[in-house]
Amino acid sequence: MTTHTQNDFNEIITGRRSIRNYDPTVKISREEMTQILEEASLAPSSVNLQPWRFVVIDSKEGKETLAPLAKFNQRQVASSAAMIAVFVDMKSEEYLERIYNTAVEKGFMPAEVRDQQVPAIAGLVEIMTPEQKKEMFLIDAGLVSMQLMLVARAHGYDTNPIGGYEKDQIAEAFDMDKDRFYPVMLISIGKAADQGYQSVRLPVDVIAQWK
Repeated sequence: MTTHTQNDFNEIITGRRSIRNYDPTVKISREEMTQILEEASLAPSSVNLQPWRFVVIDSKEGKETLAPLAKFNQRQVASSAAMIAVFVDMKSEEYLERIYNTAVEKGFMPAEVRDQQVPAIAGLVEIMTPEQKKEMFLIDAGLVSMQLMLVARAHGYDTNPIGGYEKDQIAEAFDMDKDRFYPVMLISIGKAADQGYQSVRLPVDVIAQWK
């Protein structure tokens, strides 16, 4: 696996920019992209259901399919090493037993804890409305997406989160069940061709309160 090129966390977070122009000659191997996704997926999720799903669009054909669905982001589609479509799986609970059984097998959790947690979580998810599930899963998807962008920086790449695209069409365009997989965002990833723009943040005394 590829080793990280950047381990300075302060540089990772302060140097992050939303990059729209990438060096089109730089590709990311499937091996390294797998590592990036594995590290991003260490993000937390509600009751560890890990509802995030990714479609890595890095082929010529895949980008041609995506391009008309991301009309205002053509530079990112054309020049990036890949466009990552982030979805949530609205039936993530189907993996509940697999996740908790594996935790027991690896010694991360006692079997008796699993035996208490699994039916309790299944019961909770069963009574949730689709909107409640979606709200919970979207929080999880935001966490994994931010982590993915920081992991990309650690690997020497830059990103751009994109919300403006044809969300009602993207699942079917990539042969996914649109009723099961809900689109969250696109993330372009690649080697930056420019430095991007710094941006201003509101001061903490505006965004936080102490009580």
